[in-house]
Parts: sequence; structure tokens; C-alpha cells
Amino acid sequence: MSRQIVLDTETTGLSHIDGDRLIELGCVELVNRKLTGNNLHLYFNAGRDSHPDALRVHGITTEFLADKPRFEEKIDEIWEYLQGAELIIHNAPFDVGFLNSELKLAKRPLLKQCVGNIIDTLVMAKEMYPGKRNSLDSLCDRLGVDNTSRTLHGALLDAELLADVYINLTRGQDALLMAEEPEQAAGAGAIAMPSLDLKSIKLPVLRANAQELEAHDDVLKQMDKSSGGKVAWKKFESESVAP
Repeated sequence: MSRQIVLDTETTGLSHIDGDRLIELGCVELVNRKLTGNNLHLYFNAGRDSHPDALRVHGITTEFLADKPRFEEKIDEIWEYLQGAELIIHNAPFDVGFLNSELKLAKRPLLKQCVGNIIDTLVMAKEMYPGKRNSLDSLCDRLGVDNTSRTLHGALLDAELLADVYINLTRGQDALLMAEEPEQAAGAGAIAMPSLDLKSIKLPVLRANAQELEAHDDVLKQMDKSSGGKVAWKKFESESVAP
């Protein structure tokens, strides 16, 4: 079972080093790339006001947070929920930095002691769309994810949007998961399919003509240009001709 947690936070400002604190945590669970509905959403009383610029982004007031628990009161619940999962975060250093800062203040182990790998979708998007805007809103627009309800930033809403964005960014992985399903279903009630000997079947080999080869070469050149010369096959070609 592949368990992933799409995570987002809201904070009182941009720098935990300067004393800014975490005020909201939103987590969305994916199991085998499917939304489970087992989400985690918490607000925290940070004991300080949000910077005016941050308040304009998330709209979470000090008055609203007055009766909310402190982060340290919820650490055990958060730790249990995240345990062993792979995290998916947009601009991961920001959120991980704030989470680790809160854990340090509570004299608890850092996040890496709890979770597995961390995927940064901002890094992923920059590699896939070099030179383009790769904010969450931009990716939603590019990938057809409906973000019309996002008038203000909110950790749970942003995590839900990011889950859709991540699934679209990694859509090709669906085929890999589908290939695993027959083995998983081979237990109770599975119907055995007859084996088929393919050795006697001879498939025709259709060679590309000159016009098709030229068109193919043109497509490769366009892909090479749009990626800034980072296409993988050029690396393999240079390795194959190396002495």
C-alpha cells in the first residue's frame, strides 16, 4: 500500500527564524493515488498576531485563533497521522521549516524522524514547465483543476487542490498501478485466465518512410528546444559514442 499525505500550512508570516509561527495545518490522504477522505485539519493559537501581509493572504485573525489549541497540544495526533507517509508539498522547504521550528520549540524530534520521502511539487513543476509560472494557481489553470473557490489561501483547501495537481502531474503512473492490480486480485474469488503461447505469432514490422522519419526528427528537435537542451536521449547518445 502506497500512502501519501498532501500537506499545506498557513503561518503568521514568512520567517520562522524571526519568530513567525504555524497557525493552520491541512493534510489530505492518498492511498495508491486515490483520495480516501481521511484528512487532517487543525488551527493553532500561535500566541502572536499575523503580519498584515500574511493576514491579507489567509484571513485568519488572532481573534479566531484565540480558543484554538497550541501546536504542542496536537503533536501526538499529527505525528500519528503522518507516521511513515510520503509527503507531497508545494515549496516544501517553507512548510517543513515551520513544522520543524514548532517541533523544536516543543523539544520533539524533527519531521524526518516521522515521515518517509518528501516530494516538492514546485521542483517537479519547474522541471516539467521550465520558464513558466508554477504557483499553485498557475498549475491549477494549466492542468484544468478547478480553483474558483480559492479566494483566500487555506491549508486544507490548498492541500486538496495540490492533490489534484499532483495526480495530474504524475498521470503516467496510473498505468504502473493498474499493472499491479491483477496480482492483488489473484486471491479470493479470482478467475484463472488461460495462458496463451505467443511464440508462434509473427508480427509484421512496418518501417518508417523518409517523410515520417523527417517529421519524427523535427518533433525531437522541438522537444529539445522547449526543454532547453535537457532531453534524456541526448545524454544516452553521448554516452553511447564515448570511447
